[in-house]
Amino acid sequence: MASGVRVLLVDDNPMIIAMLKQALDPHCVVKVATDSTDALLRSIDDPPDLIISDYQMPGLDGRQLVEKLKSRSNTARIPIILMASRTDLNEKLKGFRDSVEDFLEKPFYIKEAGSHLKHVVDKVALEKMARDAGADNSTVNGSLAQMNVIDLLQSLELGRKNCALALSNEGDRCDVYFTEGQIHHAVYDTLVGNEAVFKVLLWTSGSFKIDFNGRSKEQTTTLSTQGLLMEGLRLLDEANRDNETEVDPFATR
Repeated sequence: MASGVRVLLVDDNPMIIAMLKQALDPHCVVKVATDSTDALLRSIDDPPDLIISDYQMPGLDGRQLVEKLKSRSNTARIPIILMASRTDLNEKLKGFRDSVEDFLEKPFYIKEAGSHLKHVVDKVALEKMARDAGADNSTVNGSLAQMNVIDLLQSLELGRKNCALALSNEGDRCDVYFTEGQIHHAVYDTLVGNEAVFKVLLWTSGSFKIDFNGRSKEQTTTLSTQGLLMEGLRLLDEANRDNETEVDPFATR
C-alpha cells in the first residue's frame, strides 16, 4: 500500500528509471527527472519527501545536485540517496556520507535495491507522520495495513528512534520499547522480551501508536532489532516447514 511519500527519481538511464519506478510504485508516489538540473528546479518548486539520484550524469552530477539542494533553506532537509559505483563511492564520494541519507551501490539486483529503498521510504513515512502530527504532539497513530510490524521495526531502527511502540490487533496488545533504534524491552500478555516480539512479527492488521516520549528502563531482549527480526522470521519459517512435512499417522491405515 502506497505511503503517500513523494519520491523524485533522478537518472539519465531510462532502463534504471523504469526498473526502480516499478519497484517503488506500490510504496510511494514517484516522479521522474532525467537530469540534475530538472531535478533541482522541480525540488525548489515543489520539494519532494525523498530524492533518489544517480551520481554519474552529464552536466550537473549527483554530488553537485546534493550540494545545491543543501544550500537552500527549503530543500536542505530533503533526504537524498545517491546511486554510484563502488569506485565512485570509495574515491569521489568518500567522506560525503554525512550529506546524504544513504548510498545505493551500482550495479544492483533490482529486488534487493527495491527492498532497501522501501526501508528508507518507510522511515521517511514515519517521520512525515510525526511532522504532520504537530510539534506539540509526541505521538503518531497509524494502521498496520498501511505499515506492518516488520516495516515499523525496521523503520524505527533505521531512524535510531527513542520511543514506545504500542501494537493492537483484535483486543491483543504488545508494547515495544526502543533506544537509539534498538529494542530493549517488549511485553505481550505473559510474554516478555524476544518471545513477545516474535509473537507479533506477522501482524498486518490492527493499529499502532508511537510515543516518542515513551520510555522503559527494563532490559528483556537479548538480540538487536535486526537480530530479533532475523531470528523471528527463521523460527516462523521453520515452523511452517514442519507443518508442511507433518505426516498423518493414520493416513496409510
